[in-house]
Amino acid sequence: MAYEQFSFVYDRLMEDMPYDEWLEFAGKCWQQHGEPRTVVDLGCGTGTLSIPLMQLGYEVIGIDLSEDMLAIARGKADDAAGLAPAAKRGSLLLLQQDIREWSIGRTVDAVISFCDCFNYLLEPEDLTAAFRHTYEALKPGGMFIFDMHTPLQLRSYAESQPFLLNEDDVAYIWTCDFDEERCEIEHALTLFVKEEEQQGKNGSGERFYRVDETHVQRAYPSAFIEKGLREAGFSQVSVYSDFSFGGLTEATERAFYVAIKPIQG
Repeated sequence: MAYEQFSFVYDRLMEDMPYDEWLEFAGKCWQQHGEPRTVVDLGCGTGTLSIPLMQLGYEVIGIDLSEDMLAIARGKADDAAGLAPAAKRGSLLLLQQDIREWSIGRTVDAVISFCDCFNYLLEPEDLTAAFRHTYEALKPGGMFIFDMHTPLQLRSYAESQPFLLNEDDVAYIWTCDFDEERCEIEHALTLFVKEEEQQGKNGSGERFYRVDETHVQRAYPSAFIEKGLREAGFSQVSVYSDFSFGGLTEATERAFYVAIKPIQG
């Protein structure tokens, strides 16, 4: 499948995600702690958060495992490069790496990872390894901000499925299979995407191509996540609920973690 087709599928389906709220949450955290200059975006995908940060003047390093996603992000970044005033424009470096063992050979002021990226780490040791590498990459006093779906949210997906979408340009059938013992969910997604500027064999009509996607996520108890962050070396760990600065509740669907690397000496 061409990158352009995949980009359309991914970004088209994600266009209603609360990207502005993620950026606002990070901005408020930085206002309280100190504005960073260098920011790593773990699981950056097609760059939908990395690129606005670049346009705001930050030096951004986007990291993702998918070269396809990074290729799309590079194209989007090139298109966006001229939209910010030169005096304010930052930079964006995109790297293909596994977030369980990422390294950039330098330290940075801040690391973010949004859109439940860390839920894709399916074993506890994967999660703690990612925490250790993030800790090592941060400067003393640096901030790590990320979000994760809670067990409640994964159970809610399982109870509410199947999900259906039927629009002029795209349709999908989305089913879920939940493993209660592991608190792990498998999302099976079959999409039908309209081909642009294509006609049927008879010279008229519409054609769609099919995309099959499988995504597996796991949720962990908040206490386990907080323990893992502290064992990695973070001295200050705060947990918030659903884009707010309130504490976790039984109704929290998306937990936000803010961890600070201690200032040595």
